[in-house]
Parts: sequence; structure tokens; C-alpha cells
Amino acid sequence: MVEERLKLAVFVDFDNIQIGVKETLSKEFDVSLVLEALKERGEVMSKIAYGDWPKAGEYSRQMSQHAVHMVQRNVTPRGDKNGADINLALDALEMAFNRPYINAYVIVSGDSDFIALVEKLKQYDKRVFVVGGRAFTSGIMQRNCHEFISYENLLRATESPRGQRSARGQARAAADTRPLSAALANVQRALKILEEREVSPQVGLLKSTLLQLDPTFSERDYGAGTFLEFMQKMERAHLVRLRRTARGYLVEAANGEAEASSAPAA
Repeated sequence: MVEERLKLAVFVDFDNIQIGVKETLSKEFDVSLVLEALKERGEVMSKIAYGDWPKAGEYSRQMSQHAVHMVQRNVTPRGDKNGADINLALDALEMAFNRPYINAYVIVSGDSDFIALVEKLKQYDKRVFVVGGRAFTSGIMQRNCHEFISYENLLRATESPRGQRSARGQARAAADTRPLSAALANVQRALKILEEREVSPQVGLLKSTLLQLDPTFSERDYGAGTFLEFMQKMERAHLVRLRRTARGYLVEAANGEAEASSAPAA
């Protein structure tokens, strides 16, 4: 069965994501990193960002260069920005009603106030992605969307190829990489679910099942650029077996429990 291609609408809570990235990661927010990552997941049909644009400086130019529609956030005398949050939520829900062909929504924000929007969009049978930093995005948001995309991983993907990294960069990347054993329990559980459903455990289907169990999962956390590369690392650690077929790869459980506690990260 061919998986339906996602048609995405992107909603950026600019002030929240810009402040979060700057204060926790000491970086400037770059919307192009988000849009590039979303190309791997579907076709972006709409891009809207909410912010106080006269004060945004070069960020306004960046949004314009990527054809992002900018909606002005009007701050109350008390500095309250709830009005902008409400506008974002209302626009997303209006789109859900009026543009049924859009089947996936991306909320670029770490604000837990949007959890009600996430839940409502899921009730309307929409796939929901959340983009934010692990350090400043609400845990509730991370766990209750269909897939959480961490800004840290987007930054990591832009680093130089492994062979060109400095010694310091390689050490930092190694320190940030999780051990494969941390993912083993959910991989085994996902394989069990597919077995119970009598569905072939193809690599792509396994990843979607993993994300159902843990929306925060990302192969980049384990030093892999793709999910297939992640599975190949798991196979080299004797934690799973890969079987090549005419349509790709099937993943099978291995007797790797004994090696799990000492499995190398690479």
C-alpha cells in the first residue's frame, strides 16, 4: 500500500521559537532549517509566522526570502502576547475546516498553550508535528504530537561532514549521541506490534510505529543521518537483523538483549 503524501501547513510562533533558540542554544533562529527538514516529510502548502515584525529586523527579510506570510502580533500595553497565540490557533482550525486537502500541521513553538490545538487537530484526523528545542519545548507538547522535531537535531544536520569536523566538534557530537541500548526497548515493542498486526516490518513502517510509541524519537540522537542508517547501526551491534527484499529492508528481532547494556553507540 502506498503511503499518502503529506500536505503540510506550517505555523510559526516566531517570538517563542526565536527567544527559545537564542537563550537555550545561543543561536539565531533560521526558518530555512525547519522548511528543509519538512521537505523530507511532505509538501509544504502554507507557511505563516506570527510576530512583531517592525521590531524583528533581519528576521523579516529571512521570512520574505522563504515566502513565509507574516502576520503582525499586536502587543497589549501589558506586553501580553496571548492574542497572537489565539490568532494562530484560530487560523489553524479555520484551515482544517476549509482546506481538507491539508492533512498535516506543523507548529513551530515550545509553548504548552498550544497543546489544546494539537489535540483538536488530532481529533480532526490531522497529523501534527511540533518543532522546538528540547530544552524549552513543553514536555506535554513533545509527547502528544505525532512527531517532535528538535531544533538541536536540525542544527546538527548542518554541521560539516564527519571527516571534516574538528577534533572538538567530533568530541561534542560523540558526547551528544545516545547509546543504541536506549532505543532498544521501543524498537522491540514496535516489532512486536507489527507482528501482532501481521504486517511486514518494513523500515519505513517500523519508524512510523516507533513514532507512535515515542514522538520524540529521532535517529539523529543516535548519530545516524537516516532511519536506515540507524537500523544498520543496530544490526552491527547485534540488536536487530536486516533482511533485504525487492521492496527494501525488513527488520527482525535479534537475540540482542544480552548485548544491549554494553552496545556501542556507533
